[in-house]
Amino acid sequence: MSRKNWVATLIQAAVVIVAMVAGGVLAVNVAGDDDPVSQAIVATASLQSQPILQTAADSATADATQAPEAPIPGGGIPLLADLVEDVSRSVVAISVAQTETSQTPFGDRQFRSEAEGTGIIVDSAGHILTNYHVIEGAEEVAITMSDGTVARAQVLGTDPANDLAVLQASIQPPRLVPARFGNSDFVRTGEDVFAIGNPFSFDFTVTRGIISGTGRESSQNSSGRSIRGVIQIDAAVNPGNSGGPLFNSAGEVIGINTAIHNPTQERVFVGVGLAIPINTALRFLPDLIAGTEITHPQLGISGLTLNSLNAADAGVEVERGVYVTLVVGGSAADIAGLRSAGRNDGGFIPAGGDVITAIDGVEVVSIQELARIVDLHDVGDEITLSVARGGDRLEIVATLLAWEGN
Repeated sequence: MSRKNWVATLIQAAVVIVAMVAGGVLAVNVAGDDDPVSQAIVATASLQSQPILQTAADSATADATQAPEAPIPGGGIPLLADLVEDVSRSVVAISVAQTETSQTPFGDRQFRSEAEGTGIIVDSAGHILTNYHVIEGAEEVAITMSDGTVARAQVLGTDPANDLAVLQASIQPPRLVPARFGNSDFVRTGEDVFAIGNPFSFDFTVTRGIISGTGRESSQNSSGRSIRGVIQIDAAVNPGNSGGPLFNSAGEVIGINTAIHNPTQERVFVGVGLAIPINTALRFLPDLIAGTEITHPQLGISGLTLNSLNAADAGVEVERGVYVTLVVGGSAADIAGLRSAGRNDGGFIPAGGDVITAIDGVEVVSIQELARIVDLHDVGDEITLSVARGGDRLEIVATLLAWEGN
């Protein structure tokens, strides 16, 4: 082929290529966003650019060529991995040991049992916050920090009714990183959270989820008293997570993981975890550190949350409040003169009980709300109950007595 013919052929090829490219661009532009053909072309190109399965070699190459994503500058939300690395320094693994006795055909036999839990560093003095049931009956307690530091610890104070305890660990202050505490009163359903704990001896395991609900009750403690205002989460927690922190997306502790709810009674997570609000723990923290005995107030009633249906059956005129079904003898309610239901007029609910509509001017709409308000007081406090009794409206003053347990 001559030089002249070769040049001509090259020019023709270039023209064809340019025409093909221009035609493709034109086809996409003319078709517009609503054209299914153009959308299919764009979608196919997008799918082809994403690997379906990443091999170990691909991962190694990516790690070698791509820098890790940096935290958002200017005070934005940090990456979870960076947040976990930071707050893990305030978490400890707790191991406990005690001597137990078992019955055998040859007589009683003693053996050493061990258990585990999690704790939160609350200050540079080495105080560790955890659950009471983690250290209940323990003869030896040890803690392990995230950097591997191990130390003995002793129990300073306990609050079995709230399933709380404080330990004193023998660690030098420079090694201690106290946790940052949030305000559990501001927790909202749907909020992102994560937990760090030691489930099944897998130390410093991280799980994440959301706040599934607030204002729950937990009676899964040895005292038999319900803990009020508990936070429900769907972040996986299991045996060993007890006493560990529940963090919000800012890395603040908003709760202490304490229990799991499983209708099968198995001690495994099925999607419902419970955490004690951190405000409850902080309220009693000074007394726990000081080893002071902690008491809780009790009004001494059982009640029914009223609505438009059961109010008619109970024969009361009001439809909002707590209908008193039982008054415990010798309790604060009994001494104050509250009346419980007693007459049975043929309905499902016995008649004749008082209705508590407010405490100290704060409206009461459920038995849970009544218990929560009472819990905010101390033993010996006087509260004023607004009561509906038949057609009368009364103000009854009750002096709260100490909760006596089961």
